[in-house]
Amino acid sequence: AAGWMFTDCRGGPVHPHAISQAFERIARRAGVPVIRLHDLRHTHATLLIAAGVPVKVVSERLGHAMPSFTIDTYQHVLPGMQADAARVFLQLVSPDAPVSREKSEKTR
Repeated sequence: AAGWMFTDCRGGPVHPHAISQAFERIARRAGVPVIRLHDLRHTHATLLIAAGVPVKVVSERLGHAMPSFTIDTYQHVLPGMQADAARVFLQLVSPDAPVSREKSEKTR
């Protein structure tokens, strides 16, 4: 039988709010922006999909039954993605057009 990943001093489950508070304290001490712990799921999905990991794989990692839910809820547009899409489209419709060598925000 599977046990709890995080337990309190009596071996019971830790309340989710306590984990969120600990995460916030760690972020403040580290001097990084405080975000909700749940936001890391969105970051995880967005970065994996942007890196080319198949959506089905990302969806399974998050425990979603439908990849469409992962895309609709967890995938976000990162800075530079629109410019990257415009460059790809330009190359598709005009293969002889000069390609900008400027890197997008996501690849810097």
